[in-house]
Amino acid sequence: MPPDEEPVAIPITDVFDLHTVPPRDVQWVVEEYLLEARRLGLRALRIIHGRGTGVQREMVRRILARTEFVVDFHDAPADAGGWGATVVSLR
Repeated sequence: MPPDEEPVAIPITDVFDLHTVPPRDVQWVVEEYLLEARRLGLRALRIIHGRGTGVQREMVRRILARTEFVVDFHDAPADAGGWGATVVSLR
């Protein structure tokens, strides 16, 4: 988290929509979300990053690829966001 900002509590569920997260904060917010989701015992997640140019999608997937407790990730089914969302399985 940026040092000059107060933490903001957000409810942790199995769906996380990044549309409200400023692009500069996406990396640390996703990292913290994954840690908290794991702590709460969630095993199946959906991260909504949007379709756009794919920059946010790639950022999210780089984080997922290097997170040791992520088992698998892939595009969401068409009715759950398609390539605008990523489905994640946690250990």
